[in-house]
Amino acid sequence: MSSDPSDYRTLTAGHFLTLEPLVTIPSPKDVADLVTMSSHKRWSLIQQIQYHFWTRWKNEYLHTLQERPKWTRPDKNLQLDDLVIIKEPTPPLKWSTARVIEVHPGDDGIVRVAKVKTSTGKVLTRPAVKLCPMPLRD
Repeated sequence: MSSDPSDYRTLTAGHFLTLEPLVTIPSPKDVADLVTMSSHKRWSLIQQIQYHFWTRWKNEYLHTLQERPKWTRPDKNLQLDDLVIIKEPTPPLKWSTARVIEVHPGDDGIVRVAKVKTSTGKVLTRPAVKLCPMPLRD
């Protein structure tokens, strides 16, 4: 779950269910607690888990898509037809993906602003820092 090569922790299904890895089979008491839990309490627990997941996804993974290297190596500029996630102050699962249709580089040749077209056909102009390129294989 980190970029450290000595960190052998991996993201498992248990993280989505209990926010930690599943290392043992649930005890009958734990299962009984879930079965007898009220629907409101279960809904609140699911909402809490979902909020925690999306907060970590936004702060940890999405951030890695926007890393900007220093002068030691060239940065990949946004290009036409790149698929991007538009970072906006919207709830989780509401961030839209878009395709870059026009780029506006600065005097230094680095793209600062881009026009993107969403899946609904809406054309938006956004600063490059609000666009996260999707990690696609070439």
